[in-house]
Formats: sequence, structure tokens, C-alpha cells
Amino acid sequence: MTEVNRRQAALQWTGGLRFNCGPPGGPQVSIDGDGKEAPSPVTMLLCAAGACSGADVVSILEKKRIKLTRFQVDVGGRRAPDYPKRFVELWLTFRLAGEGLTEIAARHAVDLSVQKYCSVMLSLNPDIPITTEIVIES
Repeated sequence: MTEVNRRQAALQWTGGLRFNCGPPGGPQVSIDGDGKEAPSPVTMLLCAAGACSGADVVSILEKKRIKLTRFQVDVGGRRAPDYPKRFVELWLTFRLAGEGLTEIAARHAVDLSVQKYCSVMLSLNPDIPITTEIVIES
């Protein structure tokens, strides 16, 4: 019996600190522990948080019948200086443009994602402050 909520990934070492990874038999991405030939695991965590939240925001706005014409998520974080050098703060800037898009609709979508739906961010330690900014572009 397969559990629907279960996820799995496999990582294949390709030399140095590099790995190809993804779901078994599925699409693969490269990760480089040094961040020289591919994004580092820490950068991939930021990308995962941004992509997860971004997907939520797109879905929520589509349900509100708002047609996005541009969307970008800039993600940053500050790490502790000592090992394990975990993130102690994250920030995301959502840059959006679209037909019928308002600041109120964008804020509602972002807040729902960050506070309720984004499984990546909600899997992080809850003591990490996450701040968001919304930029509506024309």
C-alpha cells in the first residue's frame, strides 16, 4: 500500500561535493556542496521556500480570477555564524504584475501561503522569523 503523503528523493554522488537528486525515476537537479558548479544545499533551501510559496500565491490568485503577467520571488536569509549555521531569519520579496491585481489580494495570498499552506516554510523551525514584502509592478 502506498501512502499519498509520503515523499522520497534519491541523491547520486557525481564527484567532489556534487549530487544529482530528485524523486526516484523523476526529474533531476544538481546540487553542489561548494556552490561552484550548481546551487548549494543552503541556496536550494531558499529556492524551495520561494518556489513553494510562489506556487501557493499563483494558485490563490488564480482562484481569485487574477491573471498574473509577471511574478518573481526574491528570497534571502541570514545564517548563524556558528555551526550548524542554520537560518535564523528569512525574508521574501514578491514582485507581481497582473490584470485586476491589488495590494490587498496579493497580501492575502502571500499571508495564506506563509502562515498556512507553504509546507517548506512551515517545516522549518518555528523560531525563524519570516518577513515578506510585496511589490506591485505595472
